[in-house]
Amino acid sequence: MAIEIRKLMPEHADDYVHFFDVTPHDDNVDENKCYCVCWCNDDYKNKDLSTAEKRRECAFEYVKGNNVQGYLAYRDDVVVGWCNANTKADCLKCASWQRFMDYVPLEEPGTDIKVKSIFCFMIAPEMKRQGIATQFLERVCKDAAEDGFDFVEAYPYKESSYQSSDFGGHFELYNKMGFYVLKETQQGLVMRKQLR
Repeated sequence: MAIEIRKLMPEHADDYVHFFDVTPHDDNVDENKCYCVCWCNDDYKNKDLSTAEKRRECAFEYVKGNNVQGYLAYRDDVVVGWCNANTKADCLKCASWQRFMDYVPLEEPGTDIKVKSIFCFMIAPEMKRQGIATQFLERVCKDAAEDGFDFVEAYPYKESSYQSSDFGGHFELYNKMGFYVLKETQQGLVMRKQLR
């Protein structure tokens, strides 16, 4: 099975939204499809994202405008996976970070430390457990190193009851790729890999 990891670009907007259209979320409720629009930038606060259709429209607009960072996994030119990998400094501006990620330590003001943050993985059900998340992680780390980032950071869930979720990734995935636990909290782990 040949999987190709592609960096998300404006020309992938149709593929991106289609993947979310056809891929079930954990709860299998279509109305809860997120289209991963809340980790992009603070502009989303001014959007009406109350329905899946509105989130879809916003996602299409964001991808077309190059306002979403991440990677798509393709098999035979069909998207089978998504990884949101954003610049941590950009995410600090968004309300989702402030609401859900307040346990994540921030860099000291005035430092030039650059961190790439991995927020979620979403893999098509029939493609799970085939190494796609590992390929995503390898590509994120490679590109982040080339782009001058100091660290890649991830936020796996702590409780085993959440381990069925794609979203945070799994401790074992990050551990085998050389990540270490920076912080352990009630909400989850903060794991990092040093790139330089």
